[in-house]
Amino acid sequence: MTVVDPVVPADQPAVADALRASRGAGVDTAFRLLALAAGLTVLVILGLITFSTTRSAWPAFVHHGASYFFSTDWRPSQGHFGILAFVYGTAVISFIGVLLAVPTSIGIALFATEVAPRRLRRTITLVMDLLASVPSVVFGLVGFYVLKPPMQTLFRWIGNTVKDIPVLHQLFGQNSAGISLLTAGIVLAIMITPIVTSVSREVFDTVPRNDKEGALALGATRFEMITGVVLPHSLGGLTGAVMLGLGRAMGETIAVTLLIGGVAPRITANLLGPSDAMPSAIARNLSEASGDFRAALIGLGVTLFVITMAVNVGSRRLVDVLDRRLKGAA
Repeated sequence: MTVVDPVVPADQPAVADALRASRGAGVDTAFRLLALAAGLTVLVILGLITFSTTRSAWPAFVHHGASYFFSTDWRPSQGHFGILAFVYGTAVISFIGVLLAVPTSIGIALFATEVAPRRLRRTITLVMDLLASVPSVVFGLVGFYVLKPPMQTLFRWIGNTVKDIPVLHQLFGQNSAGISLLTAGIVLAIMITPIVTSVSREVFDTVPRNDKEGALALGATRFEMITGVVLPHSLGGLTGAVMLGLGRAMGETIAVTLLIGGVAPRITANLLGPSDAMPSAIARNLSEASGDFRAALIGLGVTLFVITMAVNVGSRRLVDVLDRRLKGAA
């Protein structure tokens, strides 16, 4: 049987032309231009921030050169500005925060989406959303007035317990102040847990119900369904949630300022000792700084900005790679 294509009149406009000539074409064009302007505005603001802060920090970059980034000698009174120890302190407390928060957050999100009854699920969601909106200074005050006193006793006990164990003694040395890298990391973990939990819960909700029910129908247990269906499907989104929490931890200022100690930082393995981080150093000293000291502090902000952007870009690339692999495997 021969199939005859329908004959389209020559004067009939194309579908695209008809859509462009339709009544809502002007509104659609205006919305598209508005969205483009909003995106360009964000890029312009980001560029202006980069230019302004880099220009203010440029004297420190030029005067100290590579030693500014790779030296640990931070003595403002003598004109020595090496920020490597600040970068190390920021990385350590951020790593501690993510290490403690991510398993807890994923567990809460899985419980809320896969195990908890509907009424309890709504309660957990509400509590997590409320905690995510609490100002960081509140977490800092809670850590300072509630966590610090028991931490003093705990740190003393840990130090006495591991003082004869070589490796553990390096990690948990003597300290009775309760203010340390570990305390700041614990408070950061408490702060980012609601954020990572909320994003993870939204990611888990995107898993197709048919896939989960199909796994259960084939005889999988609930644990096997979660590990075999939910987690692989959500891997890209979970990576984004973790990186979002990491970015929040790296940029946190007030809570870290209250709990890290604020002493001249040095690269040490002792997690129970006081130190300092880039955001807290800026918050503590910028209002009274001038000259090279001020430029060096602004340089800390530029360095933190670059590191944060690198983490965000890297996390985005990682999510894309994971998504491609999962789709290829599927």
